[in-house]
This record gives sequence, structure tokens and C-alpha cells, in this order.
Amino acid sequence: MRKIELEIVALSHSITQTHSYAVVLGEVNGLRRLPIVIGGFEAQAIAVALEKMQPSRPLTHDLMKNFMNAFNIELSEVVISNLQEGIFYSKLICHNNDETIEIDSRTSDALALAVRFGCPIYTYENILNSAGILLDDPTGKKGTKPTTPTISEHEKGVEDDLKAMSVEELSTLLQEVLEQEDYIRAIAIRDEINSRKSK
Repeated sequence: MRKIELEIVALSHSITQTHSYAVVLGEVNGLRRLPIVIGGFEAQAIAVALEKMQPSRPLTHDLMKNFMNAFNIELSEVVISNLQEGIFYSKLICHNNDETIEIDSRTSDALALAVRFGCPIYTYENILNSAGILLDDPTGKKGTKPTTPTISEHEKGVEDDLKAMSVEELSTLLQEVLEQEDYIRAIAIRDEINSRKSK
């Protein structure tokens, strides 16, 4: 299977769910996005590394990197290798001299280590097809927020009940939620659309 390279394009706090975050991976040289729900601790670990902050004492992922460096183990890539029932599975591809070792990992931990090692992140086409979101904006602008809300008052009243909406309404709402960068909400809408397509 062909691997597709991804990069972290955003960390988003959920407007609708307390203590939930999404890390958004973008297809390198493409328009598809892969949002993955993670916990607050994992979001902090990724944010600290992205911002190149130096905590006074090493965080767990810093400790893991130090441990790997001490034993001459290089993290060469992270592969988001599987998706089962909405849960992403990842592998750390490590090298020690001439030996290559694959280690199972939670995706959030794998991403936190990938940022620290500066290694590439990959996934497979089938995972991106089933869980990815295609951006309509051909310019691929990142980090821009609309100046006015794009969700109408009527949609605000019905958005909590996704099952009552048609697929067309869900697709429209999905684009509006993506423009507002509420990726947690986008995941719920995407999953509802996918569940209807599979029936």
C-alpha cells in the first residue's frame, strides 16, 4: 500500500466537548485533512514540542526521546497504520544500527514523539479515504477564521441532532464547521455521513 505523508496543521480545542482536543493532520501537497480526537495531556505534549518550549523537567515524551537517544535508537517515521471502529492505530518505525524495529503506539503518543524527533508522519490511502475530510478551498489556506459566523440560526437549533438532518444538510454543515475550525464537531458530522453511506 502506498504511504501518504501528513503534517500537523492544527491543534483544536473542542467547542462542544469539555477536555477534548483534535490534532489535525494535513496531506502534504494535498487538500485532505485527517482530524484525530485526543486528550488534553496529549494535546499539551504535542503543543509543547510544536512551540519548542523547554519545560523545567522533561515531560513523558521528552523522557522517551532521551531514553531512545541514550541507546542510539532513531525514530525514522510514524505510520498511522490502521483504523478500527473509530480508533486509530500507529507504529513507530525505529532504527538501531542495521536493525529496523516496529513498535505499536497510541497515535497521540506517536505524534508527540514525531514532533520531537522531526520525523515524517504517514498513513495509507484507505485510512485517509474513510476518515479524512476534503477541504473545498483550493488555496489550502491554514489558520484563517471567517469574520462572521456562517452557521444560520436555524442550523444552530438542529445541529445537535445530526440524525434528523439530510446528507446534503450534513455536508453543508460540515464545510461551515471546518471553516470555524471546530474539528471535533467535524468528526461527528463526518462519521454520521459515513455511517449513512455504508447502509
